[in-house]
Amino acid sequence: MKKEASVGKYTQPFSKRLKKDLRRNWFAYLAFVPVFTYIFVFKYIPMYGVLIAFKDYKPFLGFAKSKWVGLENFRSFFGSPYFLRTIKNTLMQNLWHLFLGFPAPIILALLLNEVRKNGFKRVVQTITYMPHFISLVVAMGIVRLLIDSGGVITQMVDMVTGTQHSSLLNYASMYRPIYTLSGVWQGVGWGTIIYLSAMASVDPTLYEAAEIDGAGRGAKMWYITIPTILPTIMILLIRELGGMMDSGYQKSILLYSPVNYRVSDTLGTFVYRRGLVEGSFGFSSAVGLVTSLVNLVLLVAANRVSKKLTETSLF
Repeated sequence: MKKEASVGKYTQPFSKRLKKDLRRNWFAYLAFVPVFTYIFVFKYIPMYGVLIAFKDYKPFLGFAKSKWVGLENFRSFFGSPYFLRTIKNTLMQNLWHLFLGFPAPIILALLLNEVRKNGFKRVVQTITYMPHFISLVVAMGIVRLLIDSGGVITQMVDMVTGTQHSSLLNYASMYRPIYTLSGVWQGVGWGTIIYLSAMASVDPTLYEAAEIDGAGRGAKMWYITIPTILPTIMILLIRELGGMMDSGYQKSILLYSPVNYRVSDTLGTFVYRRGLVEGSFGFSSAVGLVTSLVNLVLLVAANRVSKKLTETSLF
């Protein structure tokens, strides 16, 4: 009888079930409206602008009257003398972040999870969270002061190397470490929130059982804590790998200069320079479209590999 009732429930027309669900969960649907509106207005409607990549777009002519050039913008990008340099710099910048920036909040979260004095733990969390709320312009201004000629970090480098340096940004080899480590400083505390939340779900009895078996802190961290947060780590890693061709131009523009241009010029700054400064909207849109397609391929590939190896995936 119960099985028949269950079957009858789902044989009702979809419209009737939808109305019943709307009446029952109206508040949840109401809360979803702003999210849906934001995504539709700012994510889906602008997709019409992809046409710009195939046109010699002129703002005063609009989409309809701008000249159709087909794949000319793409040919111009692939044939550009800056093509290989910007691709290489973008990949290197993201690889530096992947190997240094991505593990940093995981390590900090694991260390904070081992702290037993709540007062000290809260102080450390507050101090590490604070840089996240500093404006990017102000944060990079602070970084420039620290690494400028006579800055604290520059003086420390001078003491270690026994040589005199001007601003460290004047050395191309120093740009990527500065870019990556400044990102770690600004985002490591904020990134720990997700991992600490995941660690809060660990069953305390697992630690108690491991302690009875003679496991130390290191063993409990390795065999209990890390496996518990591994799905969270993999989800965030997939997102990172799916954005390997992304490079925000704002921070690069605040740090780069003609001296370090050969390592600091990325796809983001290239698009900014050609699109907003030079007014080549079609060209910059073509570069953005290629970047998005490559990121999509990387995201799907990373998701598939993660699903096969760890049974964790975004979709």
